[in-house]
Formats: sequence, structure tokens, C-alpha cells
Amino acid sequence: MALDDKQGVWKSGKGKGRHTPKGRQLDDQAWDEVRALLGTGPYRRDMLIEYLHLIQDKYGCLSAAHLRALAEELRIGQAEVYEVATFYAHFDVVKEGETPPPALTIRVCDSLSCELAGAQALQKALEDGLDADKVRVVRAPCMGRCDTAPVLELGHNHIDHANLSKVEAAIAAGDTHAHVPEYQTYAAYVADGGYGELKALRDGGDWEAVQDKVLASGLRGLGGAGFPSGKKWGFVRANAGTRYLAVNGDEGEPGTFKDRYYLERTPHLFLEGMLIAAWAVEAETCFIYMRDEYPAVLDILAREIAALEEAGIVDKGYIDLRRGAGAYICGEESAMIESIEGKRGIPRHRPPFVAQVGIFGKPTLVHNVETLLWVARVCREGPEILNGVEKNGRKGLRSYSVSGRVASPGVYLLPAGSTIMDVIAAAGGMAEGQTFKAYQPGGPSSGLLPATMNDIPLDFDTLQPHGSFIGSAAVVVLSEQDKARDAALNMLRFFEDESCGQCTPCRVGCEKAVKLMQADAWDQDLLRDLSTAMVDASICGLGQAAPNPIKMVMTHFSDEIS
Repeated sequence: MALDDKQGVWKSGKGKGRHTPKGRQLDDQAWDEVRALLGTGPYRRDMLIEYLHLIQDKYGCLSAAHLRALAEELRIGQAEVYEVATFYAHFDVVKEGETPPPALTIRVCDSLSCELAGAQALQKALEDGLDADKVRVVRAPCMGRCDTAPVLELGHNHIDHANLSKVEAAIAAGDTHAHVPEYQTYAAYVADGGYGELKALRDGGDWEAVQDKVLASGLRGLGGAGFPSGKKWGFVRANAGTRYLAVNGDEGEPGTFKDRYYLERTPHLFLEGMLIAAWAVEAETCFIYMRDEYPAVLDILAREIAALEEAGIVDKGYIDLRRGAGAYICGEESAMIESIEGKRGIPRHRPPFVAQVGIFGKPTLVHNVETLLWVARVCREGPEILNGVEKNGRKGLRSYSVSGRVASPGVYLLPAGSTIMDVIAAAGGMAEGQTFKAYQPGGPSSGLLPATMNDIPLDFDTLQPHGSFIGSAAVVVLSEQDKARDAALNMLRFFEDESCGQCTPCRVGCEKAVKLMQADAWDQDLLRDLSTAMVDASICGLGQAAPNPIKMVMTHFSDEIS
């Protein structure tokens, strides 16, 4: 008798086998909607964040059904899509049975400059005065508009010097889109001699000669690190094979808005500098990573990149514009590269450095926006544009983002040897009725210095002996009506929110610091121990620099915490 004639257990089933895989099922309608948004393909895994933006923009949230459909189209696991979607603050993930957020979201900036200008009262007035079923009001980190504090974002419309009546008027008018300012277009830039230097270099320039010119100018990275700009080119060129260039436009350090200032006025000066640097290292593609908080800049760059393609300056697709999604940590270059690759913005361990192993594992040249703007100016006007300016023994120029208790907040281009008194004078002096007390010289990471330390040149290497650094030159001025301890707490709350969570010293350290700093009298010994652990053991600069405001307050403003 044949084996299959027997009454085996395998034949006694009742036909109730599983017809679908286990787990969340694919919804046909959601699948069709996702495919309609993504287009015909082919789809790329590194574009995951761009695809998530398409869904969020269209439907106001990321439903579980849409995430499942996106995973199906990309042929990756749902967990992979979910971990990326939940990492970034500008994505709203909604699971089955959960209520989607209201159609309109207001993000109220709570950075130091905005808090000084009344952001907390503004948020309360909005929460009390608007219908919570129709409008969601949330706090948000710095939006790069500190010169017009307090600021909020209504949809994608930034409202400067915001108040309830302005918001109500904008809602009534349906004014929720970005307002693009007037700026120098491609045609206007070319008429002014733009791209002439790039064309000349492409026709027979010597990249090493250009590198020497940039080095002679003294130009250093203006995103905060201050590494000599030209030296990077040689490091990247030393690696054979495919190379990339990445622009770090994630200007998220609170108090910083110089990159936005320049991009909203002269975008092609930056773009020519970028293309010169790309030519120098023979980059196969230029990636521009721009923060989502700058919708007008994203609009401008999309238009002008298209103009460059139409004019034949670059091939279509050579410049790849990527949109951030609300993560300060992506200002760290390796975290930015992870985000460009469509992943969570988690800083990498180094070595290897990105000049050897960057985007897609290839050597990558990373520059800040303003740095590339100066590359173009140095190439067009000579290194003397920077090294010909000297003050207090320092050479060069610095773009200071100035806000807080000054009469005229804004971006001021001054000699690099300028002191805080020079910066305040450029900003019209102190605001009426305000007396200078303290200042943040280069973003929250730089801490706070007292008004008595007013003769230090605000430049690279001059502040380190005092436990600070210039960073992105984000200057916030405090007056006698402000408490340094409150300012430091604002800074640590920011770091607590923005820590990626990868390493325990930063993740737990920021949280514990915030709790300890709320006591009337600080436990200074414990805070010192905590700060030491964070500085010594954190993976990246966020955790290493986060204790600076704590240490500065204990050193210079001990009367406020005793």
C-alpha cells in the first residue's frame, strides 16, 4: 500500500490553513495611495525619508496602513520603516485605533531667544484661545529665526514676532504655506559674473592651486568645528574611486540663523562654492541636506537647482536636495550621512572618518553652507577677502547671528577678532532699559560667559581657555532681568529633547541634569560628576558639550544656585 493512502495526521486537517502572512496586513487602498505618491519608480531605500515626507504632507500623518504599504513597495521590513519614522519629530505616526492629529499644527519655538521674548506665554495663549480639535499647539526647538522672536510655524508659514491675533488672522486667511522672500536668481547672479570662476576651473583649473588659495585665506569650517577647509579636499582626493560631497544645511544650533540669512538672499553664491568644491574632489554627486524648518530655503534651492540643470551647469540629478525631518543630531556630520542614507540620524563611531567612509561607504567631503559661500568668494576675489582683515590679532571675517536683549537682532559680518562689545554695538546696543549681564558666544554648547569677560575676541581658539568656544557664532545676549540658571536649564532641556539616545551618558545624563537643575540650590558636586561622565563617555559632540552651560553657571553665576 502506498504511503499516501494511509490516514496520516497531515491529511486530517480541516482546510483552515493561513492564507496571509502573520502580522499587519497590506491594505489595498493604502497601497494604491502610496504608489500614487511615489510614482513609477524605481524606488530607492535611501529615499525613505523623502517618501515619508510625501505621505505626511498629503495625509497629515503616517498611518500604520501607509507605513505597511511603503514597506511593501521598498521591499524592507515594517520595523525598519517604523524606526525611521518615529526617530524624526516632524513625522506623526498613527497606529490603528488612534486619533490622527488635527489638520493644522502650530509649532512654537522654545529656544532661549524665543523664551526671553515670551514663548511660554505665547504657547499658553494659543492653547487657551484656539480650538484644540482643529489646531494642535506643540513646543518645538529653534527655527532659525531668533532675530524675530518669538516665532512659530503655522503649517509651513513662519510668523515672526508672533501673537494670538496674528495666528488667528493667518488661520482665517488659510495662510499656512511658506513665504519665499525676494532673492538673487540664476539670471541675476550670472549677470553679476556668477559661475565664471567655476567655468574657468572646469576648463583647465588646478585643484591644488585652488586648495592653496583657500588655505591661504585662513578659511575654516563655519558650522562649528573650525577645521581648515582646504585640508579636507586633499583627504578626500587621496581615496580612489567614487567620491561624494555633502552639504550640512541642518542649522539647528539654537541662536544660529546665518545660513538661512544667506540662502534666502544669495543662494547661487553658495551653489557655486559647492560646485567648485565638488570639482576639486571630483564628486560624483552633491547632496544638500537642508533642515525641514527652512521651507522657504527648500523652495528656493529646488527652483535654482532646476535653473542650473536647464542652463547646463550641472546634469539633472547631480545635485540631490534632501529634506531633514526635525532632528538636531543630524547636524553632526556622520548622523547627517545616516539620514541621507534614509536611516535614523545616529552618529557613527570614528574612525573611520567620513572623508574615507562616508555616504554609501564612499569618501565624502562635508562642508557647511556658509563655508562654501566663502569658497566662492575666495576664488572670485582672492584670499585677501579674509586674510586681509585683522583685528585684535585675529584675521578673517565672521558672520555673527545676534539675538536676545539687543536693539537690532540680526546677522552681522564683522572682523573675526570682534569682542562681545563690538557685536552688541553692531546690533544697535542693548535694547531699551536693558543692562548687559551675560552672553552665549556660540550656541548652547558654548555655555554662558559673564558681561565682565567682554574683551575676548570671539573667534576660533580664543574661548577654549575660558571653557567655551565660538561654535557657529550664535550670540545670545542676556540682561540683568534674566537668570543665568534659567538660561542654562533651557539649554539642557533642548539637549535632553534632542539627544538621539544612542549612548547612555548623553541620554540619561541630560535627563538627570535637567532634574537636578530645577532644585533651588544645585547639588554642585553631583552635577560636576555627572558632567565629567558625559564629557568623557559620550559618543558625539552633543553629550560632550551639553554640560558646558552647567559648568559655566557654577563658575560665573554661583550666587544664583547656592
